[in-house]
Amino acid sequence: MRHWRLLGASRGFSLIELLAAAAILGVLATVAVPVVQTTMRREKERELRQALRDIRRGIDAYHSAVVRRSIIVKIEDSGYPPRLETLTEGIVDENNRTGPKLYFLRRLPRDPFYPDRKAPAVSTWGKRAYDSSEEAPREGADVFDVYSRSAQMGLNGVPYAQW
Repeated sequence: MRHWRLLGASRGFSLIELLAAAAILGVLATVAVPVVQTTMRREKERELRQALRDIRRGIDAYHSAVVRRSIIVKIEDSGYPPRLETLTEGIVDENNRTGPKLYFLRRLPRDPFYPDRKAPAVSTWGKRAYDSSEEAPREGADVFDVYSRSAQMGLNGVPYAQW
């Protein structure tokens, strides 16, 4: 096989070719960075939705156990867990005292938008007591609901704290 070489041809790229390649890479990067950022944010939003759904189901299951009298509470109590940790610690089933404890969550998920990754999962959530309003949630003697403490706006235009 013969290699033909033109006289005077060099082996590198010309300055115009390098500039054209750099411009193309710049345009691709300008398009790719926002797409990657939006994809990462959508993933965190999916995690937030799932975490809220899991915790709220656990709270509702605890309340259902109170209604079924599997958990005995004082008459003045709301029937919701006194702390979020109660959902993972387990409670003795009053209908089957020799049986296993009732667990409502395997683990407490963390708020994916909470800035401190080292903070315990329970401290990443805002907690709303049964006797507080949705517009002005506050902590109290029980945990009726949880919400994100993030001040950010969701991609859907609703603040994460209102999800």
